Order: sequence, then structure tokens, then C-alpha cells
Amino acid sequence: MLIPAGVFKAKCLKLMDEVHNTHEEIIVTKFGKPIAKLVPIEEADPSDFFGYLKGSVLVKSDIVAPIGEKWNADA
Repeated sequence: MLIPAGVFKAKCLKLMDEVHNTHEEIIVTKFGKPIAKLVPIEEADPSDFFGYLKGSVLVKSDIVAPIGEKWNADA
């Protein structure tokens, strides 16, 4: 849907609700040229992130054991 900037300014909150409810984008125009796009944010399901990186890390040794290196913080 194309909307002139003046109309968008006057009805901004209502148009944001409309985009949220209908999931349709709105293109804002100025002097007939597109300048901005209002699109809905698709909420991600939090369970999609659990285990997302599983299998992507390879542990080759004990990652918490001392390595025998002297640090400035040890002094």
C-alpha cells in the first residue's frame, strides 16, 4: 500500500496497528517517490533458539584446567 508522507504523519499510530494486524507493508511516499517502508516484525519463537548452535563447537581439551602460562594478574 502506498501512502503519502502527510497522510502517514496524520495517521501514523493507526497505520502501525494496521501493519501489525494485517502483516502487510506500507510504503511511504514523498512527492510520489517511495522514501520509507513500514513492515511488521515477525516475533521469533524463543524455542527456536534453544540448541541452535548444537554441534558447532568442538572441545579438544579441558577448557577450565590451568595452562601454566604466567599472567600479569598473578603478580
